[in-house]
Amino acid sequence: MQIALAPMEGLVDEILRDVLTAAGGIDWCVTEFIRVSDRLLPSSSFHKLAPELEKGAVTRAGTPLRVQLLGSDPLCLADNAALACSLGAPVIDLNFGCPAKTVNKSRGGAVLLKEPDLLYSILCEVRKAVPAHIPVTAKMRLGFDSKDGALDCARALVDGGAAQLVVHARTKVEGYKPPAHWEWVAKVQDVVSVPVFANGDIWSLEDWRRCREISGVEDIMLGRGLVCRPDLARQIDAAKSGGVIEPMSWGDLQPVLTEFWKQVRWKMPLRYAPGRLKQWISLLTRSYPQAVTLFAELRRENDCDRIDALFGLDTRTPGFKAAV
Repeated sequence: MQIALAPMEGLVDEILRDVLTAAGGIDWCVTEFIRVSDRLLPSSSFHKLAPELEKGAVTRAGTPLRVQLLGSDPLCLADNAALACSLGAPVIDLNFGCPAKTVNKSRGGAVLLKEPDLLYSILCEVRKAVPAHIPVTAKMRLGFDSKDGALDCARALVDGGAAQLVVHARTKVEGYKPPAHWEWVAKVQDVVSVPVFANGDIWSLEDWRRCREISGVEDIMLGRGLVCRPDLARQIDAAKSGGVIEPMSWGDLQPVLTEFWKQVRWKMPLRYAPGRLKQWISLLTRSYPQAVTLFAELRRENDCDRIDALFGLDTRTPGFKAAV
């Protein structure tokens, strides 16, 4: 069984990948998608969203990082995939699941599930361009507005060369509305010969157990559930072996939040830093009542120095470097 951290654009950046993988239980993670349109991107585009490439393509906790590309031009995706590999990407992942309207309007993400033949062509070209020892994987939904073509899309991706599939168990139109249709993950696994990962609506140990029972697959990808409860992967990792661990308390989470804020202060322009912190704390309110109080305290706070004081962070410490 493997547990992966989902690539959530605008949320799971290098900072959140760092603190979540440090919490434990995650076998691998994925970059936010790198948009490929009609040209070979400069190396800086990859390093911006995947700075881990400069450190062996792993987070500080040693968790391997995959590079995800999004686009619709088979040859252009292939060229950029080859470049990503030359920069150190250990796995190339292709995004056919993003439901964002702006992405879909420019022929990226889940809209391509309307075109199984194009999915096949993309996988074939990328597979040919990528060194044989580097896997190519794909993430998909169950379709755009209907599940009728889900199995054809899965077959097309695997026939084209995908070594793994992650299936977000909803269509694009369904977005993130519950429920996730885990029974369709089972249908996908029945028609392909590669490992299939179940993704969607795994918020707790109980959800994981039900997902495993309904989908019939062992491998999972965690997204919002892990962001809202940072030790969920570690809890599942222990439970799969019959063990039990004490859930992370609000007190346990404080050093994690402090580390997150410290990195945000280092790496982001100060005008954006408070918003980035509030974004995560607002999601933590789902699992921690104390986060509701903290969010209310920070809601209108945009002074980084005052937030530093709240976390007991002394910016005068030698070596502290804030973004500008």
